[in-house]
Amino acid sequence: MLLLGQIVQALAADFQAHLIGPADLEITALAPIETAAAGQLSFVAHPKYQSKLAQSRAGCVVVSPALQALALERGAAIVVDQPYLYFARVTQLWKQRHARPTLAGIHPTAIVHERARLAAGVAVGPYAVIEEDAQVGEGASIGAHSVVGAGAVVGARTQLAVRVSVGQGCRIGQRCIVHPGVVIGADGFGFAPADGRWEKIEQLGAVQIGDDVEIGANTCIDRGALGDTVLENGVKLDNLIQIGHNVHVGAHTAMAGCVGVAGSARIGAHCTVGGGAVILGHLSLANGVHVSASSVVTRSISKPGLYSGLFPIDDNASWEKNAATLKQLHGLRERIKQLEARLRPHDQAS
Repeated sequence: MLLLGQIVQALAADFQAHLIGPADLEITALAPIETAAAGQLSFVAHPKYQSKLAQSRAGCVVVSPALQALALERGAAIVVDQPYLYFARVTQLWKQRHARPTLAGIHPTAIVHERARLAAGVAVGPYAVIEEDAQVGEGASIGAHSVVGAGAVVGARTQLAVRVSVGQGCRIGQRCIVHPGVVIGADGFGFAPADGRWEKIEQLGAVQIGDDVEIGANTCIDRGALGDTVLENGVKLDNLIQIGHNVHVGAHTAMAGCVGVAGSARIGAHCTVGGGAVILGHLSLANGVHVSASSVVTRSISKPGLYSGLFPIDDNASWEKNAATLKQLHGLRERIKQLEARLRPHDQAS
């Protein structure tokens, strides 16, 4: 539980927020605007949700100045220019005050190689394995059944959840969050054809991950073939994402669930990639490129902006007719070119 005044005061250094309402109002939980009850704090970030604001029973709502009057009709409000960002910071504050702390120390069932180097305040969970010459920074936590491979590095205050695998020689920066089931540094998909069979190309690179990166559950980031796969500072990856070998992802780029990035693609900084989108290998995306969900990027993109490439969903019968028509487009194109060629002399004569 926190008092409204405590929340506003705790964030005062970063936000000029105006509390309208009792500073001693007890906040017992954070909740969505639709379900929030008395004593709970919620937020509305966009005017299109003002109808939900009017109906909400929340004890207090974080809103922009444009919604201040409407918010006050129903109760207390915290008015701030960036309500979504403000509420994000409130969630962080709430977790700091209420989350169960991770206690430093090595669980008796964990296996830590004698030549591994663990800084002060490291927590190693049950059945975790830290191999030879691995390094774990100050205050980091290694979850149950996780593995930090030989020569790998986990930065200070980085959190590996349960069943995370960090492969040999891979590096993770500081203050990262790696969710359950993530695999960092598995072999990239590299095979050479050899007389009707496949010859493995050994993946000799590693994975380099910057600071403040978050990686969602069951995401896989392959090691490079010769160079390294790189995620720069502040990258955010959702669940079930595949990052192929030698991919380079620029700083503060975010990708939603089920994105697939093929090998050697280079994605710029401050990009976003919608859920289920695919980026083909060896392509480049400039800084500030935003790819819509389910799009397939088949060419490099040199200018920032929003890009989409998908076939609209339809009932199956209509879709089949449209698909059949698409197959005929090349033939139609050739017929039109022939007709234009036949008509051109007539146009010139007239």
